[in-house]
Amino acid sequence: MEPIIQLRGISKAFGNSVILDGMDLDIYPGQGLGIIGPSGTGKSTILRIIAGLLAPDEGEVWIRGQKRQGLIEDGNDPVYIGMVFQQAALFDSLTVEENVGFRLFQQSHISHQKIRELVEAKLAMVGMVDVADRYPAQLSGGMRKRVSFARAIMSNPEHPEDNPEVLLYDEPTAGLDPIASTVIEDLVRELQHQAGCGTYVMVTHQSSTIRRTTDRIVFIYQGKVQWDGKTADIDTTDNPLMRQFFNASIHGPIHVID
Repeated sequence: MEPIIQLRGISKAFGNSVILDGMDLDIYPGQGLGIIGPSGTGKSTILRIIAGLLAPDEGEVWIRGQKRQGLIEDGNDPVYIGMVFQQAALFDSLTVEENVGFRLFQQSHISHQKIRELVEAKLAMVGMVDVADRYPAQLSGGMRKRVSFARAIMSNPEHPEDNPEVLLYDEPTAGLDPIASTVIEDLVRELQHQAGCGTYVMVTHQSSTIRRTTDRIVFIYQGKVQWDGKTADIDTTDNPLMRQFFNASIHGPIHVID
């Protein structure tokens, strides 16, 4: 099976701090990929490079065999990529309807009534009904996360080629209680089958989210992929980085920041 997204020789530094150092990564269609590793190792940076929101200093991004030139606004990728940000990133001054339908309000000629119907359909998919007229401040943290999911999977009937095919999740369960986290984890899997977004990349530190939402794991450390394998193998691998990470041990090859 050919990768849908390929990163080749990706390097990125911020000032004197090298975050990614010649990293390679393949993302396959229909797979839930988890990117894990210690804090500050560039996991969110990888998502932003994949999304075309951040340019690497070196290396290439290939989307379905086509090399990306510049950032996302500089051209059209052959695959539309949606992103769910860590803090939901909703516009506080807009209603839920305006947040979820933002792209359609800005870039389409669809009537307001039709956009309302499309928004309500996506909200229903994430278990959020009768909230279209509320503002983000009126929602709980878990509810805001689900609204951000609805926005990420919003489709444009005028341009079906722009419908999201790949989703990027940046710590979607961060800051949520265990029950709310389970709701979000279940939703990730449901959307994989219901929303046509069968391929996704998940950045997370939470063990339950790793185990319940991913099929494959890559472990990032010192700017490179240090382990790549099936989620089912994380408890049996003898990789010392993986063992230290999942045992939450301060002893091992991962440098502990005081």
